[in-house]
Amino acid sequence: MKAAVLHAPADLRVEEVPVPEIGAQEVLVRVMAAGICGSDIGRVMVTGTYRFPTIPGHEFAGEVAAVGAEVTHLSLGDRVAVAPLMPCGQCAWCQAGKFSLCDSYDFMGSRSDGAFAEYLKAPARNVLKVPESVSFEEAATIEPAAIILHGIHKLNIALGDAVAVVGCGALGYFALQFARLSGAQPLIAIDVDDEKLALAREVGADIWINPAKEDAVAAVLAATGGRGVAVALECAGSAPGRDLSILVTAKQGKVMLYGTAYGDVTFAEKAFARMVRDELEVVGSWNSYSLPFPGKEWFDIIELLAKGRLKIGPLITHRAALDDAPAIFAALNARTFGPYHKILFKPNG
Repeated sequence: MKAAVLHAPADLRVEEVPVPEIGAQEVLVRVMAAGICGSDIGRVMVTGTYRFPTIPGHEFAGEVAAVGAEVTHLSLGDRVAVAPLMPCGQCAWCQAGKFSLCDSYDFMGSRSDGAFAEYLKAPARNVLKVPESVSFEEAATIEPAAIILHGIHKLNIALGDAVAVVGCGALGYFALQFARLSGAQPLIAIDVDDEKLALAREVGADIWINPAKEDAVAAVLAATGGRGVAVALECAGSAPGRDLSILVTAKQGKVMLYGTAYGDVTFAEKAFARMVRDELEVVGSWNSYSLPFPGKEWFDIIELLAKGRLKIGPLITHRAALDDAPAIFAALNARTFGPYHKILFKPNG
């Protein structure tokens, strides 16, 4: 089969490799759509995977090409999404059903081979059927959507709560939709990219603010009667984004941190003072797994997609063949790719 194989940081090659052989409790998936996660760019171009060679890619969907002898809930041709986390099942966190916190997990696309290939093997329990009404492209976005919903489940956003989403990339795109479905009012989108703010408007943002063009804190206070938001969802993964999320939050409000840090994290003095003096609750959220495995998040999103309650189409701006992977990652790393939201590889056409 054809696959994009990482041999070292920034050394991604499209090669012919053997189709994976599956065991009795595994499934072979024919990959129909595989998305590039923001973390994939650093993984492929800077830090590398946990071993070499490795096939990257962990946001994907496809169809069942083969099933192991002990697999009973799947059949050839089933349309499926695949959860990439493979928890150990033995540690205290797994025993408690908190699979995101597993002490010794495996993961497709970084620790094991992933989805930038024509085929991938996965444990049968990681493979979830999706309805015929859900396209492969939509199903390939379940993984990043589930990351956001995992955090939303912790917050208990109430009908009428003012909510701000700081950073309106792919994660922010889903944060806006889940906040809207939870009853957020007003729903405020904050980003320095006007194209991302335009996308936020498409999925129901009531107010959109570009901090590069206006005082974002003042704008949020004006929109919330001087109080600030009940909940801020930080999806930017940057120091300015973290500080701003804190500064726009009301007293005793909640700040959810999703964005990944790639170095030491510091807060502006006024942001730290707000955390302490205004008794803010700062919550971290990692990954997307819970009971029943792979997670309530996954099953909730499949149902929302089946009912047409999540909007996916505007997020996907580019589709590419695997042959283009090395050039695309080089351009993304160099920031020369141009405007985009979500890029999908179509390994099987």
